[in-house]
Amino acid sequence: MIYLDHAATTRPDESVVEAMLPYLQEEYGNPSSLYLLGRRARQAVDEVRELVADFIGCRPREIIFTSGGSESDNLALRGVAYANRSRGRHIITSAIEHHAVLHTCGALEKEGFEVTYLPVDQDGLVSPESVAEAIRPDTILISIMHANNEIGVIQPLVEIGRLAQERGIPFHTDAVQTVGKIPLNVEEWGVDLLSMSAHKIYGPKGVGFLYVRRRIKFQPQITGGAQEYQRRAGTENVPGIVGLGAAVRLMRERGAQIEAHCRHLRDRLLQGLRERIPEMRLNGHPTKRLANNLNVCFAQVEGESLLLMLDAAGIAASSGSACTSGSTDPSHVLLALGLPPDLARGSLRLTLGKDNTEEEIDTVLEVLPALVERLRSLSLRLRGNSKTRGHRRAWDFAELQR
Repeated sequence: MIYLDHAATTRPDESVVEAMLPYLQEEYGNPSSLYLLGRRARQAVDEVRELVADFIGCRPREIIFTSGGSESDNLALRGVAYANRSRGRHIITSAIEHHAVLHTCGALEKEGFEVTYLPVDQDGLVSPESVAEAIRPDTILISIMHANNEIGVIQPLVEIGRLAQERGIPFHTDAVQTVGKIPLNVEEWGVDLLSMSAHKIYGPKGVGFLYVRRRIKFQPQITGGAQEYQRRAGTENVPGIVGLGAAVRLMRERGAQIEAHCRHLRDRLLQGLRERIPEMRLNGHPTKRLANNLNVCFAQVEGESLLLMLDAAGIAASSGSACTSGSTDPSHVLLALGLPPDLARGSLRLTLGKDNTEEEIDTVLEVLPALVERLRSLSLRLRGNSKTRGHRRAWDFAELQR
């Protein structure tokens, strides 16, 4: 299989598995226990906490280990919203956030909070000016993702963070797709809360962290114990946390090399597809994007059919977020870019990783154009045999083409 869905998850690196194994077998102690087995587990958790804190430029006590990105997003939004609702109930976010943020905002709206969903431009970028204009006296949180999980566009966090600091508003970013891939420092960037998930950087599933700046007023959402400095109750997932630490070490040592490798393969793939497939659109900013992300739309192609045909050919890809798999609705991210629904349904997300090769890219360039041509021929025949014969689409592809 040629695996091109690294934005959904990654294969755990061997170093990660090796680091975790002792804590799945011999070192099974509860970190809250006082005897030696428990103390060794506590030491392992504390060492990873220090490693992560150093990696993103914060204090170890500002790291809360969670079950992953979705919990971290939920915890950030609810934790700040509930703790600050006496001061205000207004939240600012963007229209292209992960559903872990959007659905949480929707739930908070039902509880009396107000949310402003900022639009993006045709490249998927949030304007810092639009953030400034949306701020109100009762704004208690700004949440803008670092890089989009579907189109890979990297947002101007430094400018937004500086703006939030000047106004004294907590600033959260979903950095699930970027921690380990893009060097960042929460202190320099003005970020107050940051979400991360280990399985996006060759770590295990089911573990991540939330950074919360010490001065931020914050209310825990899981109660029942004093773990994580009384901010998230429950026995720590020691094997997962150790695996997270091993993944962070991997990216600290090889992250720049991995990203350069992915960028080379992505550019080779994009150039090859442009040469072979007409009426193909690159979604998202051409340069302000993750090195491993390629999201495109093909006119007159239905994305789900294309994915099934790619799978039959031994190529794993996606049409967008894994969290919305099975939905027949077009991507909310692509609609926010201004794409018509029928074109948005023809999207394909190809995301690369450290183990992909040039030979695999060449295979994709042989297979994918033929599949697109086959689907377009089928679509043309179906239209010719239907009542829609002679119907012209209401949008002009040339106007949407980059």
